[in-house]
Amino acid sequence: MKKTGIIGAGNIGGAIARGLVKYGGHPADNVVISRRKEALLEPFRKLGMDVETNNMAVAEKCGVIILAVLPGQAENVIREILPVLEADRHILVSVVSAVSIPEIEKWVDKKIPVVRIMPNTAVEFGESMTCIAGNDPGAEKIVEALFDPMGSTMIISERLMPAATILAACGIAFFLRFIRAETQGGIQIGFHAEEAGKIAAQTAKGAAQILLSTGNHPEREIDKVTTPMGCTIAGLNEMEHYGLSSALIKGIITSHAGISGLK
Repeated sequence: MKKTGIIGAGNIGGAIARGLVKYGGHPADNVVISRRKEALLEPFRKLGMDVETNNMAVAEKCGVIILAVLPGQAENVIREILPVLEADRHILVSVVSAVSIPEIEKWVDKKIPVVRIMPNTAVEFGESMTCIAGNDPGAEKIVEALFDPMGSTMIISERLMPAATILAACGIAFFLRFIRAETQGGIQIGFHAEEAGKIAAQTAKGAAQILLSTGNHPEREIDKVTTPMGCTIAGLNEMEHYGLSSALIKGIITSHAGISGLK
């Protein structure tokens, strides 16, 4: 198995690294991860991963190189590793939002396969939704196979990457906020915080699994638990009176406008 390199050991880079080992079938020493501050690499060293403070070393050791850095750092990092990049050996994978494939191709100025991905932090727990877009179908398939064991993947057009960022990456925060709100409601009607949190989280997981397993429209499943004059429809209608669906849609559109404005 070829080594996979991750440049950037922040939240998403670290989550990918741990997901590769726990769910992706990668031996820990097959994952090479870098960060400038060596002390911050210690947790990955303890897991048995190959850690580096030199990005060039990551590129020299690995065939797949995942860039998990800030948008403002991406060009400098690519130019730093450029001397060792080879078209027949490397795939450059970018988790960097708001940086397009044509921009990366311009910085690389070589025929290196470039693939953009948008996973989310659930990649660490084998439950990511990872969207993939690349300039080479073969490279897309390799990256798809790399991330499939860590959740679900979807190959999309690059023009949809900003939308994928909102639904898949920002979406984690949106759903967590909903779970928090349900937890708070659960506390008010009698449960302790830990109990309400567990019930809310497992119920959210169950609702998602119903849709993933059946492929049904959400309203079809909602109809199964809304009886005439029942408590479910009463609660749903009250939430809608206060703008539940409208607020979620407006939030998604506002987030999308924000990321689109970065270009």
